[in-house]
Amino acid sequence: MKNYLLIFCICVIFNEAQSTETKIVHIIQNEIITNVDIKNEFKYLVALNNSLKELDKEQIIIISNQSVIREKIKKIEISKNFKEIKINDEYENLLLKNMYSNLNLKSLYEFEIYLKDYDLTLDKIKKKITIDALWNELIIKKYSSQITINKQQIRDEILNNSNIQKREYELSEIIFEIENKDELQKKYEEIKKSINKIGFKSSASIYSVSESAKTGGRIGWIGENSLNKKIKKNIIDLKIGETSEPIILSLGVLLLRVDNIKNSKINIDRDSEFKRAINYERNRQLNQYSKIYYNKIKKNLGFDG
Repeated sequence: MKNYLLIFCICVIFNEAQSTETKIVHIIQNEIITNVDIKNEFKYLVALNNSLKELDKEQIIIISNQSVIREKIKKIEISKNFKEIKINDEYENLLLKNMYSNLNLKSLYEFEIYLKDYDLTLDKIKKKITIDALWNELIIKKYSSQITINKQQIRDEILNNSNIQKREYELSEIIFEIENKDELQKKYEEIKKSINKIGFKSSASIYSVSESAKTGGRIGWIGENSLNKKIKKNIIDLKIGETSEPIILSLGVLLLRVDNIKNSKINIDRDSEFKRAINYERNRQLNQYSKIYYNKIKKNLGFDG
């Protein structure tokens, strides 16, 4: 009942945000979240993932509310671990380039023009990517020593698959959580129904607990040799546009959608392929630790909104 009441209040406050009055929706320690914050997040998420426009306004408001909460909680923890919320210019420019390239834009200038259509500024975007970057740096500092990767197994797989035919997959993901295995099929059927109705990208924004939810679950291009056996087994027979069966991970359930496939007749650079595979597996594990740490902080803050 509490959640329904909260959603109703957020929707009412958001609709009232057409006026100039600012209203507080949440207070998390020393951070406040207002109706204006949620409205700006609404615009930001739609700018990153245009498929959200296909959702009901109320659904986007709920997604925006959850997204702002995550950002504020991360900001609180970052402030405790860094002297200032800032990254160097070179890294910032790289992150901006990755962002506008994912939107098929060719320059920072084009990106700025694009943002104006959503009443957003480059400064606002920079603040957001800085929080995400510092959060990732914090997770690396805390958990990099706990990453376990079987390098020999990865190297052997690459050696066994080092032929002139190289397959790459463009992938998107939904990572969802369940209380127990009995809940898996019900949740999976719910998400599958959503995918059929509103598409994978919009469904990722609603159901996925991964950071990639902001961009409709987009992962990008991954070489088949960079995928571990479990994941490769689940997508190897998929055609473009198809979604995998649930892949059970230690911290959630993964669905992968094949957005595109390309085969290249090249001589595989084994060293480069090995590095890519290590990075993919390392990032996958760090994303899991990121979720653990976030939930721990949220619990310690006593916030259950």
